[in-house]
Amino acid sequence: MAQQFVIDLGSKTIPATVGNKANGLHTLQRKGFRIPETLVCTWEAHQQYQQGEGDVLHALRKELEQKLKGNRRYAVRSSANAEDGMEHSFAGQFDSLLDVQDVDNILEAIQQVWESSGSANLEAYVEQVNFSKAQLRMAVIIQEMINPVVSGVSFSKNPMTGLDEIVVEAVEGTGASLVQAGSTPDRWVYKWGDWVQQPKQTSIALDLIAEVAAQTVKIAQAYKAPLDLEWVYDGTAVYWVQVREITTLGNLNIYSNRISREFMPGLIKPLVWSVNTSLVNSAWVDLFTELIGPNDIDPKDLSKSFHYQAYFNMGTIGRIFSALGMAPETLEIMMGLEGGDQRPRFRPGGKAVRHLPRMVKFALAKLRYGQEIDALLPEIDRTYAAFAAQALDEMPAKELLNEIDALLAFTRKTAYTNIIGPLLMQLYNGLLRANLKKAGIDLEQVNLSLHVDGVDEFNPNLPLDGLHTQYRQFNQTVQEQIAAGSYADFQAMTGIEALQTAVSNFITQFGHLSDSGNDFSKRPWRENPDLVLQMIVNHKHRAHHGPPDEHHQAEKAKPVYQWETLPISRLKRWRLGWQYRRARQFRYYREAISFKYTYGYSLLRNYFLALANHLIRQQIIKEHEDIFYLYKAEVQAIVNEQVNIDYWALIQARKQELKAAQELLLPEIIYGEQAPPLETYETDHERLSGIPTSGGYYQGPVRVIQSLSEFEKMRPGDVLVIPFSDVSWTPLFAKAGAVIAESGGILSHSSIVAREYKVPAVVSVTGACRILEDDLPVIVDGFKGEVILNRERHIV
Repeated sequence: MAQQFVIDLGSKTIPATVGNKANGLHTLQRKGFRIPETLVCTWEAHQQYQQGEGDVLHALRKELEQKLKGNRRYAVRSSANAEDGMEHSFAGQFDSLLDVQDVDNILEAIQQVWESSGSANLEAYVEQVNFSKAQLRMAVIIQEMINPVVSGVSFSKNPMTGLDEIVVEAVEGTGASLVQAGSTPDRWVYKWGDWVQQPKQTSIALDLIAEVAAQTVKIAQAYKAPLDLEWVYDGTAVYWVQVREITTLGNLNIYSNRISREFMPGLIKPLVWSVNTSLVNSAWVDLFTELIGPNDIDPKDLSKSFHYQAYFNMGTIGRIFSALGMAPETLEIMMGLEGGDQRPRFRPGGKAVRHLPRMVKFALAKLRYGQEIDALLPEIDRTYAAFAAQALDEMPAKELLNEIDALLAFTRKTAYTNIIGPLLMQLYNGLLRANLKKAGIDLEQVNLSLHVDGVDEFNPNLPLDGLHTQYRQFNQTVQEQIAAGSYADFQAMTGIEALQTAVSNFITQFGHLSDSGNDFSKRPWRENPDLVLQMIVNHKHRAHHGPPDEHHQAEKAKPVYQWETLPISRLKRWRLGWQYRRARQFRYYREAISFKYTYGYSLLRNYFLALANHLIRQQIIKEHEDIFYLYKAEVQAIVNEQVNIDYWALIQARKQELKAAQELLLPEIIYGEQAPPLETYETDHERLSGIPTSGGYYQGPVRVIQSLSEFEKMRPGDVLVIPFSDVSWTPLFAKAGAVIAESGGILSHSSIVAREYKVPAVVSVTGACRILEDDLPVIVDGFKGEVILNRERHIV
């Protein structure tokens, strides 16, 4: 029996000698997807042809005469064993010929495809991808041409970023120019039930593109792999003419500042960066290790600095999710990527089974975690008190380094709790919110903070109320003398001893607070008592749970209940009581741990400034603050006399870089290791968007506050515009009519305080501090998350 060289892909089974491309088409057809009628010339024919067996072409001609249909036109293209593989695609390396008719021309086209396997371009390609040309086997596809009304390609994942979105590109007519000639197609991006990108003008029907996207999803699910597909529409149906796995995804790292803006907002100096990367990231690694067991995660790989701004490495976190059996798309939800309402759920997969015992153990331990925190809180106080009592000026430099490492080692434990505490608070809040929602009650209607024992001791706004009241009890002359003088002048005054003692006690309790609790390069209040005094003088008392003031134009408020008066059955209140108690308990834990962690973290400043004394004496730096422009490893190298370079020049260069970085607008997401092209902040926006986190509407003048040293700028009723906030910014909120923050989410400090003070808030408004300017009138929509600018007039 004569050897068969031409195989019909409609056959139930096909040999491996048809090549990867043909095998992919056969799989498509077998799984029920429409492809054109297709024949394949196996690579055995090419091998015999190369060996000089002359009857190969004759045998091929006979088979083609029997199997080709009339005057139909065909596409003749390669199907090599190396094409469309996991490691190499060989895309465009071999010839493809379209609209080929009759046996003679098709036979000639097959030979042309064979000959392209020896081209000079291929020689360069196989050398670059480290592939042995001797292993190449060339089969050839003969596929019936579909008269194209529209042609295109689709990807089941974004091939550039690996994101979970369907990308469709299309042109009218043949797709040859789209695939090979580099023409510009129309482009659509479909994500989770929504078109996140569409062409502004196109004659191609969206219904067709929707059908292509839907089939792309089904094909990828059938293949269980990310796919790159080519398709043709003949005016009636979509035909799939090529399928291959996407080979360019690799392990591309994706960096996002969506979460990191909460932990490390703004520009970060080198010393702070190197300490925080080790401290906070190590705490996260401790958490991940509890969940997935021993691993090789390097804390340094969890984040990266782009132009002195922090980004979390979502690629590394994604690989952790994968180890837990979570869908990779879970990560995209965390990054807040846009898309429709068909988002994938947080659902562990089969891989999670092997981690199940460890995860159950973790969950059970965290049910008792409140007991661990209760034991840890006094230990934190004792340990940090011991570090604070050290005589740093008398310590040698190497001993200071050792003490810094010891302080960091203990603070790592506190940092871990500072992560777990808020996560558990969100968990209990979420459980309570879901159960109350079934009863038609919003969690915001339940006052979770009312009478939570101890939580007020971490809020500087309450003692500021009392200090301001004491200040206002003096006559006008004394008030003016206090307001006009320095803190030293204030301390020297007579007849106000009670206030002086109270202010001193306030600084003792809250003096570790600063513009940022995560940046020990910032001067804390204890180093700037003049600022504290002005905060007291300018403070505005406000009832923390009172009704909105006259500036607040919110919708009619829903009733707010105490737990005992909640309109639910007694049985339901009893069943939900533990969730309510846990939510309140962990609200306290969050505030307590955050406050104490900030205190311990602020001690690092004292130790590094003491080290700076040694560096100044060595004439390596000129000012104490210069040490913050060195990385910790560089400081260690200096102390250990391991490196001898011009650190002063390096410090000056970094100061210039940081100054330039203040004007840069960086994206929320960065793909890969290279920083994106730099952009500066625009100044002509008329509408800004962000995340709405406290409902209501408000119109008023902007007051941009980027540091608490600008506290005096704030006037009652101003729209407070800030880069971020933590507990030390709380006094500003007492004057605000609305809040706009460059960073944050629904449980950020800005959002929580705004809701408690019943003022509208929009957070994650990119570039707000640069785009908005003092006295510019704006309307804040706390329901839609919009800030509307009115540049026609300024309120003075």
